[in-house]
Parts: sequence; structure tokens; C-alpha cells
Amino acid sequence: MVFISCKEQKEKDVVIAEKVTQPIIEAPSIKTPLETKDFDFPVGKPKAKGYYNAQAFGENYHLGDDWNGTGGGNTDLGDNVFTIGNGVVISAENLGGGWGNVVRILHKQDGVLYESIYAHLYSIVVKEGQEISKGLKIGTIGNADGIYLAHLHLEIRDKINMDIGGGYSENTEGYLDPTLFINTH
Repeated sequence: MVFISCKEQKEKDVVIAEKVTQPIIEAPSIKTPLETKDFDFPVGKPKAKGYYNAQAFGENYHLGDDWNGTGGGNTDLGDNVFTIGNGVVISAENLGGGWGNVVRILHKQDGVLYESIYAHLYSIVVKEGQEISKGLKIGTIGNADGIYLAHLHLEIRDKINMDIGGGYSENTEGYLDPTLFINTH
């Protein structure tokens, strides 16, 4: 089974999702989220059942995890994506380019704020400002309008209000390993 994640289907080299200019999120306009006790994976309840991490954090300077269904290819296109914890939606929009539909959620645990980013979605079913509970469906797995094979790109940040970025970088300041974070929080 071959899976190419966050790469153009025709390319074998890493293709960085093009940087999209997005305004900095203004924290005062965002509600403070409810505390979340713990976090869970955004696909395959429970604990990513039926999915695998096709490109882990740090691999090829990747700033997130790419979740793909075990069937590979586009077999997971349209599968449900769930929020990893209680939070508030700080944006839900199509950023175009290599990002496609993206949902950004602010979480709070033990008084510390975290941001989760769900990219390449086929559909979005939440709205900016919406308070959500862990495990709520926020959208479905997509392929950024055919740029990639279907998968979910998940990022977790401990520095909020950052620009969306490019998905890859040697500089990981503000970015956390999603799998490690979920397993330890």
C-alpha cells in the first residue's frame, strides 16, 4: 500500500503546502474555552481505530501528523473528523491552495491554551465562535480539492495566534508532536 501525504500526487519529492496569508487571530474576540480533561485522536473512534499516521511530526520537517485510513488512497475520503478536546472554534474556512478547508480550535487544559488545526477537509460542519465538546464531529476528511490523496493533516500548537504557515519547517517553535501530545494529555 502506498500513501503520499501532504504531497502532490504527481510528485515524489516533498511539496510544501503553499503558505497562505491569513490574518493573525485576535485573541480578545475569542471566547475562553471550557477546560478539557483529556484529548483523543481526531479519527477512528476509539483511539484512531482503522487509521494510521502516514507522515508523523518531524518526518521531512512535517509540523503535524497525517492521518490516513488503513485502506490507503482515497478510501477515507468523506470519513468523519472529530475535535480532539473541548474547545472553541476560532476559524472554519477554505484557505485554498494546499490547505483547502481548515478548522482551528482553541483548547484549555490546566489553565494552558493549545490550538489544534485540522486541514484538507472535504466539509466543515462547525462555525467560528462555536463551543464544542471532545469527540464532536467538525468535518470530513478531504484532499484539498484533489491536490492530495485523502487524509487529515493535524497540527497542535502551544503558541496560539500564529499564521497558518506552510506545514513544513525546520523551526518547530510553537508546534507540538500531535500523537505524543494526545497520548500524554
